[in-house]
Amino acid sequence: MRTVLQRVSEASVSIGGTTVGSIGRGLLILLGIEPADTEADADWLVKKAAALRIFDDEEGVMNRSVADVGGRALVVSQFTLMASYKKGNRPSYIRAAGHETAVPLYEYFVRRLGETLGSEVATGRFGADMQVALVNDGPVTICMDSKNKE
Repeated sequence: MRTVLQRVSEASVSIGGTTVGSIGRGLLILLGIEPADTEADADWLVKKAAALRIFDDEEGVMNRSVADVGGRALVVSQFTLMASYKKGNRPSYIRAAGHETAVPLYEYFVRRLGETLGSEVATGRFGADMQVALVNDGPVTICMDSKNKE
């Protein structure tokens, strides 16, 4: 399971011109799922994302988590995070999980993140053609992979 986390001052996701999810200050989380992923992968990423100290404290030092600053989260499914680009110039998405695996894990991730943060998590719509708008604050962007815990 892979994520791209972006510290944002605001973010939204729209489908067909209609906003389906939006947040102010917080985290935009793009989430990619592969067939071997489990709830344990989701739990690890939720724990890390919720506790990641990437928000400024009173002295301008990144020392606060999204929960510490009362921020929210927007989670958007992103199968292209699982792209293989080793051979040729057309990415292959064969490493992305199919709907039968990915949808339940996506929903589990969103539910667990909401429980951990103590607030509702905004989302896009799994599998939809979405337009994501954001103001990356910093910019701060961090990639995490549950199979490569750096």
